[in-house]
Amino acid sequence: MTILDQILPSVPLTEVEPAGSYSNWIGSIGERISTWIDTCADYYAAAAMYEQLSALSHAELMRRGLSRASLAHDVRDACDRNSKL
Repeated sequence: MTILDQILPSVPLTEVEPAGSYSNWIGSIGERISTWIDTCADYYAAAAMYEQLSALSHAELMRRGLSRASLAHDVRDACDRNSKL
């Protein structure tokens, strides 16, 4: 084996997969923006719900089956549409 065999790639450039098309790239950006907007809406709803529930007394939270220690986690899970898929 020569030094050139070690340096040069053994796979010809013609076998490399072509890059995705411009329209596919634009479509994926649109999906990512849509997912980001949905996530923002979920977290905004969770923040509003948390604000309301955190004002309740400990007894009222317990009556609703909630714990102050896990309230933020429970509210976030309730508002996260991706966890329901």
